[in-house]
Amino acid sequence: MQREYSFIIPVYNRPQEVMELLESFTELDFHEDFEIVLVEDGSTETAEMIVGQFTDKLSISYYYKQNSGPGDSRNFGMKHAKGDYFIVLDSDCLLPSHYLKAVDSFLNKTFFHCFGGADAAHKSFSPLQKAINYVMTSFFTTGGIRGSKASINRFEPRSFNMGISKEAFEKTGGYAKIHPGEDPDLSQRILKAGYKTTFLPNAFVYHKRRISWKKFYLQVKKFGLVRPILNQWHPSSAKVTFWFPTVFVVFVICSILFSLIYSLLFLLPLLLYLMLILIDSSIKNKSIYIGLLSVVAVFVQFFGYGTAFLRSTFFINLLKKDPQKQFPSLFFS
Repeated sequence: MQREYSFIIPVYNRPQEVMELLESFTELDFHEDFEIVLVEDGSTETAEMIVGQFTDKLSISYYYKQNSGPGDSRNFGMKHAKGDYFIVLDSDCLLPSHYLKAVDSFLNKTFFHCFGGADAAHKSFSPLQKAINYVMTSFFTTGGIRGSKASINRFEPRSFNMGISKEAFEKTGGYAKIHPGEDPDLSQRILKAGYKTTFLPNAFVYHKRRISWKKFYLQVKKFGLVRPILNQWHPSSAKVTFWFPTVFVVFVICSILFSLIYSLLFLLPLLLYLMLILIDSSIKNKSIYIGLLSVVAVFVQFFGYGTAFLRSTFFINLLKKDPQKQFPSLFFS
């Protein structure tokens, strides 16, 4: 069955990223028509001139709207798209040449109304970007869910690489005004609407992520704050693994305290774990330097997420605070 694909891409002040992403579109080895819907979310530094450089190579619809967040911008794009199947990307992604062919081949064999794919590090990425990608995808840090090739039931796609049928979008109403967390929330509402989600191992994107420690920390901190809210909205999605970063924080603190009070041997489990991260990342990235950066990234990731998760759990679950009033920065009006 031939589908009409529409790529939905919200962008906010990132014209250079748009240039690189559109360039990767021109190298796709998919020969059927597809469209790109790029939604400028109130940017002061727009990508309009960049888009103009590709209009003779790609079918692009460009829209500018007032800032209302990435979720609402994706909804805007899907409402204006011509296709019957939407593929949502972040502007800081690059597509491998086989991407759309892999998606189309899979959906023709086994149709799903919603899918998600993994992310990987491109060879052109900086050492920091590769280290961050490692800790966000490794089995030893996240359980490997985002990069696993195994079949995953009730997978929660992320909107840097997410497909959704027009039917499922219209049935659910699309993304909510929360950010981050709008993508797992939509995934859960898609499941509740009676549709199935799946993971496409070969349909990965190159995801640049944040380019500084501060931006990465703020990102994972928001992830930690939003997860208890999502657990409250969708209790069936709660998992014990969401507590692992918080447990790691307690583990590190206890290891240091016990080593100072009793014996340095209490540091051994922590050091063995960090050595595992160093070796695994160094081998996979073919760089000891990236391995060392990955060790730092583990602390940034787990402490940022873990402490925020604990704080949010305290206010949302124990004190029963209203999420939007307690954490207004996570919501768009």
